Amino acid sequence: MNAIVRGNRRHWVIGAVSGAIALAALVAGTTFGTVSPKTNAVDPKIIAWSSAAAILVFGGLATTRLARAFSLGIFSRSIAAAGGAIRIITGAVGILFVVFSILTVLKVNIDKLLVGVGLAGVVLGIAAQQSLGNIFAGLVLITARPFRVGDHIRIRSGALGGIFDAWVREMSLTYVTLQTVDGELKVPNSGMLAAAVGPVPPGTPITPPPVPAATPATGAPATGAPAPGATSPPAPGTGPAVVTAPAASGAGTPAGSEPPGAPA
Repeated sequence: MNAIVRGNRRHWVIGAVSGAIALAALVAGTTFGTVSPKTNAVDPKIIAWSSAAAILVFGGLATTRLARAFSLGIFSRSIAAAGGAIRIITGAVGILFVVFSILTVLKVNIDKLLVGVGLAGVVLGIAAQQSLGNIFAGLVLITARPFRVGDHIRIRSGALGGIFDAWVREMSLTYVTLQTVDGELKVPNSGMLAAAVGPVPPGTPITPPPVPAATPATGAPATGAPAPGATSPPAPGTGPAVVTAPAASGAGTPAGSEPPGAPA
């Protein structure tokens, strides 16, 4: 854990310094640089292209380092499954910022591009409204942390069927995996965020989470099947089974003799 914390600090420092350099290059390029063909000055063009290159290098470095720092921060909160998704989202936002900054420094008209990106964002937001709602709810659960992986919690929600207890198995950006007495249950993050969640009250009998049954090995008799050589139980209503011992050879009862005590 200490190595993760030290690595996370290093990513934050490198990302912050690289982001500051990229921001300075953006300001210098937009203020002093130009690539317009109407000017014959060499210095503004050099400033513009140098600023664009600096934004590309240091902006990309800041994006990768900050995305890794965010993912390690989420991982340290015991939500390993969400670390990769956070890294992808942060990286995508950083790449978009770098691209638009370079286009701004090079004086490229991005008005039509912004309109297209805005329309695409609206359509995507409407189509993925439920998924995006689960993602934002997952971010709230990650930051607020009303429960953690391994906690035994009580959930009160009419949409989820009332009141029930469950063990938290896994948390991600879309679902929370719960283990109940009826089996595994995957609940969307929006449902968990809308529910009332708390620890199990003291004094409540705690039932350990069910352990999945082991699969019998190949060749082992199935459950309920008699083992080889075992006597099958009698069928219902047929009475107990009668086992007759075989008579020994030559040891039969002589003719005319009767057992002692038998009536004449």
